[in-house]
Amino acid sequence: MNHPAPPVLPAAAPVQPVFVPVERDEHDADRLAEQLRFWRRSISKHKWSALGLALAIALLTTLIVYVIQPTYRSTATLMLESNKSKVVSIEEVYSAMSSNREYYQTQAEILKSEELARRIVEKMKLVDHPVMDPRKQAESGFSLKKLVPAAWLGDDEAKTLTPEQLQSIVVGRFKRELTIELVRNSQLIKISYESPDKEFAAKAANWVAEGFIEADMDARLAMTQKAGAWLTERLSGLRKKLEESERALQQFRERERIVDAKGVAQSGASKQLEQLSEGLVTSRQKRAEAEAAYQQVQAAQKSRIDVESIPAVQKNTIYIQLKAAESAAEGRLADAAKKYGPEHPRRQTADAEVRAARENTKRQIDTITTSITKEYELARAQETAVERALAQSKGDILGMNRKEYELGVHEREVASNKSLYEMFTSRMKETNVAGDLQSPIARVVDPAVVRDAPYSPKKARIIGIAAVVGLILGLMLALLLEYLDNTIKNAEDVDTKLRQPLLGQLPRLKGKLESGDLQIAFIKDKDPGFSEEIRSIRTGVLLSSIDSPHKVLLVTSSIPGEGKTSVATNIALALGQVRKVCLIDADMRRPTVAKVLGVDTTSKGLSNLVSGSDPTSECLHFNKELGIHVIPSGVVPPNPLELLSSIRFAEAMKWLEDSFDIIVIDSPPLQLVSDPLILSQFANSVVYVVKADSTPYQEALGGLERLREAKAHVLGVVINQIDREKADRYYGYGKYSAYGYGKKYGGYGGYSSHKA
Repeated sequence: MNHPAPPVLPAAAPVQPVFVPVERDEHDADRLAEQLRFWRRSISKHKWSALGLALAIALLTTLIVYVIQPTYRSTATLMLESNKSKVVSIEEVYSAMSSNREYYQTQAEILKSEELARRIVEKMKLVDHPVMDPRKQAESGFSLKKLVPAAWLGDDEAKTLTPEQLQSIVVGRFKRELTIELVRNSQLIKISYESPDKEFAAKAANWVAEGFIEADMDARLAMTQKAGAWLTERLSGLRKKLEESERALQQFRERERIVDAKGVAQSGASKQLEQLSEGLVTSRQKRAEAEAAYQQVQAAQKSRIDVESIPAVQKNTIYIQLKAAESAAEGRLADAAKKYGPEHPRRQTADAEVRAARENTKRQIDTITTSITKEYELARAQETAVERALAQSKGDILGMNRKEYELGVHEREVASNKSLYEMFTSRMKETNVAGDLQSPIARVVDPAVVRDAPYSPKKARIIGIAAVVGLILGLMLALLLEYLDNTIKNAEDVDTKLRQPLLGQLPRLKGKLESGDLQIAFIKDKDPGFSEEIRSIRTGVLLSSIDSPHKVLLVTSSIPGEGKTSVATNIALALGQVRKVCLIDADMRRPTVAKVLGVDTTSKGLSNLVSGSDPTSECLHFNKELGIHVIPSGVVPPNPLELLSSIRFAEAMKWLEDSFDIIVIDSPPLQLVSDPLILSQFANSVVYVVKADSTPYQEALGGLERLREAKAHVLGVVINQIDREKADRYYGYGKYSAYGYGKKYGGYGGYSSHKA
């Protein structure tokens, strides 16, 4: 007899991503819609928790703000008189007021200064005031740490403080409780003071305003008095200095014999200097012309060039006349040479005339060259004489200028000393008058009044903000929890995360259930909704392969506790109403089908059938009440994987397919062992079970990927144990308690996602 070879698992193939062409705009719109739905569901799910957190924070804040001591605030308004008219002009005595922004900021800083605070503390004796005295506050239980942030003082320490330390503490607190605010685009300054005592707050604000005005007037009065004393001291010295400068001026005039006619002498010297300057220019021009002619003659003589060719000779009038006579004689000689011979008297006469004309020209040239030399020497001598006279004239004028300069120095010193003396005399008189005419730097526009309502804490606002912040934190926490939740919750998760069709969503049965009730809930009709979902799954199984005469359905899950056995048994019971069905418990490491379906746990089963140790009739059990055949796991073999991979198991499956219309196999969890991968080779379809709000989608996706690599046909996914009330309330979201096997799966040594 030929036995078919056992099925061989194919090698794992790399995952090929499937790209679906989707328009970018539609994809973005879907993602946005999904995000909005996620936010709505998350907020709807955790709204009471968020409201509870907001209420708790609001209550806690209410307790805190009602325990805090109320603080009262009073405000006085001051207007700075930056453009007030001055009775006298004495800017040098004290600084003038400006109307710019820096001036207002300066006055604001003065209002906040420690000197002004110390002045008010000393004047009003605030060290002994009940509101400000640290010793009295320590006795009354007031926290001294508020006054001295860097120190921890007890009652004894407060009583042993020195007067300087007490004053420093009170001044520091007074400055901290004082607020100065500039009113924009105006000359107003608001002075606010905060204190637990509302009457003291109003008084302190007014004290600061009045103290600021008084301090400014006192400072200016002191400056005026100091300036008057200084002016008086300086005036006697200025008077003596003026007398000395006048005496020195008179002595200089007598020594230098200076009279008032200095303007006339200055005018004559200037005219002489002007004439000599013009004569020097003329002399230099003549010398330059004579020097040019002289250099031409010298150059012609050195290079043995005919002097007759230089311009100075050719421009001479006598030379021009002699040259014309020489040309006329040469013309007559030329005419005689044409008519007469060399011995003819007329020709000889013409020759004599030419020679005489040339001699005259030569003598005239010598005369011209001699006169050029003499003219050059004369021009140079004249230039030197004019330069000498000009230098002497300049020396005379410089001497006069020095005397005038010294005279001017003495006169200016006298005028300066006299002007300074007169100014100091005038200022001293003005200062004496100004001491009695001080105008205030500012005036109080709106004095501080007692406020009955506390300034802080603003209880309603703080409580409202705390409630809003608590609500926002609650909503953010809800969104964070939902983002961190990676479990399968509804059909949308199956479609988007697992990319598989949904066969059904089984609700969690409520009420007290006896052992095995869940596995046969379809027959007992424990829940109409549950039964209806099982029928829907049955319809999906029957319609998935109408043309196939036999159907082998494998039911598995990712990890223990997801309810795959109860899903397998109920599907088998539903199919048993319309087909001849056999339910096989292939989970031989922890068998449960026999126990929940009323079959003796010691009965023969699948392991006995495959090994051939027992006949088929003893391994196959029919339950008349349920209407299906059941093959329990039988004796637990030492290695179930080898049993399922054997040839005899393949033969047994072939016999069962010939004997039954539909075979439902309950297999172990896929992420723990490889048994489901072997069984999937004999199955026409695989039903994958996930537990709602419990199974991480990464685990389910990994199991489905292993089935795909094994060429198994996954019919769809069943979501088990859905809480319908929470599902309706949260649009498919909810968190359910553990069910089924619990955290550990007996026989496998605990949960592990390692792929076998």
